[in-house]
Amino acid sequence: MSTTETLGLTTETFVDSSQIEWQQMAEGVSRKILSYDKNLMMVRVSFETGGIGSLHQHPHIQMSLIESGSFEVEIDGIKKVLNAGDVFYVHSNLIHGVVCLDKGVLVDVFNPMRQDFIL
Repeated sequence: MSTTETLGLTTETFVDSSQIEWQQMAEGVSRKILSYDKNLMMVRVSFETGGIGSLHQHPHIQMSLIESGSFEVEIDGIKKVLNAGDVFYVHSNLIHGVVCLDKGVLVDVFNPMRQDFIL
């Protein structure tokens, strides 16, 4: 497996997701941190039906792909139901969260990386 050193952080050139363990975040919510450097981070988040990504905000820009399932997404007080293949974009510091309506997975990308995820 090839790696690149970027400012002290190791990022894999090729990532075998099956080799990364899920981290339990809340009831019905788990995540895998796939790869990151100081500018970018990709994370898979798995939700059971009814799982909640509580309303929160952060300075990072976030873009999320609904890999599977169905989610009610709330961004800055606006709610919309999104399904597999849909994407949502969260500007810096906007309050946002999700409720999983049908078991699924989100692929989240952050700029810059979420240092709080690896501490």
